[in-house]
Amino acid sequence: MSINLFNIKKWYRMLTGKSILHVNQGLGRCFSTTDVCGYYNDLTEKVTKLPKLLDNNGLPRVEDEKGEEILFPVAVFQYGLGAYDLYLLEHDERYLKKFFQCVDWAMQNQENSGAWNNFFFIYPQTPYGAMCQGEGASLLIRAYKHSGNSIYLTAAQKAIDFMLIPMRNGGTVNETEESMVLLEYTHLPAVLNGWIFALFGLYDAILVCDSKVYRNAFDKSLRTLIGTLSDFDCGYWSIYSVDGKIASPFYHNLHIAQMQALHVITHDKLFLDYSERWISYKNSFWKSKKAFIKKVFQKIGE
Repeated sequence: MSINLFNIKKWYRMLTGKSILHVNQGLGRCFSTTDVCGYYNDLTEKVTKLPKLLDNNGLPRVEDEKGEEILFPVAVFQYGLGAYDLYLLEHDERYLKKFFQCVDWAMQNQENSGAWNNFFFIYPQTPYGAMCQGEGASLLIRAYKHSGNSIYLTAAQKAIDFMLIPMRNGGTVNETEESMVLLEYTHLPAVLNGWIFALFGLYDAILVCDSKVYRNAFDKSLRTLIGTLSDFDCGYWSIYSVDGKIASPFYHNLHIAQMQALHVITHDKLFLDYSERWISYKNSFWKSKKAFIKKVFQKIGE
C-alpha cells in the first residue's frame, strides 16, 4: 500500500474516528448463542453515523482509490447488520426497512456461484474473500429468520458453500489435512478480524442448517485459530495479519471485542485471556505508544 493522497485521507479518517468503515465495534448487544438474533459485534454506529440514509433509498458508499463513491459489499452488509440490531433494540420500523434494503441488494448482486465480488475496485484478479461471504451470509440468515422466506436461506447457503471452496479452486479457504484458515484476501496472509467475521457467518449457518459440513468446517477452523492466536500477539499489541503487520488502534479494539464474542460462543477461556491481555496493552501508555509508532513505520515502509 503506497503513500498517496487517498491513503493519507483514509488513515486520517480512521485515526480521527471519521471513517464509516472504522466506527466503534464493541461486543454485540443483542446476540444469542442458541438462535440467530443480533450480531456478534456492535455495528450500530455504521447506521447512526449516517442518519440521512434512513430517510431515503440510499445505501452506504465509500471512496475508492480514484476518489469515486462505490457500493462496497462489506460496507453494505455491515450497515444492514447494524440496522437489524437497532431494530431489535429500538423497534423502529425505519431500521427494518433499511435492513431489507441491504438484503435486497445482497440478493441482486450475488453471483450464481454464491460469491460477491467484494474487491472489484482494488484487487480485480482476486476479488473474493471469506469475510465478505461470512457477513453476507449472516445478513441473509437474519432475513430468513425474520421473514421465514427460504429464498434467503438458500442464498446464504450458497454464500457459505462458496466460502468453503479451497483457494486453489477459486474459493476463500486455505486448507490442509490439519488446518483451515478463512482468508479475507486470498492473495495475502491471513487477517485476524476477517477470519473471525467469516467464522461468525459459519456459526450462523450452523444455527439454522443441519449440516455436518458446516459444523466440521467451523470446528476445524476454530481449532486452527486457537492454535495460531499467539501469532497475532507481539507482546505489547495485537497483530492485524499473520505476516506481522501490527494492528491500528481501531483493529486492536475490534480484536478485543471479537475475542469476547468468541468466548461467549465457545466458552473457551483462551479467548477471554486474550481479550484481557489486549485490554491491558491498550491501557498501558508505553505499549500503546510503541504500537502506534510501529504502525506508522510499517505504513511508511509499505
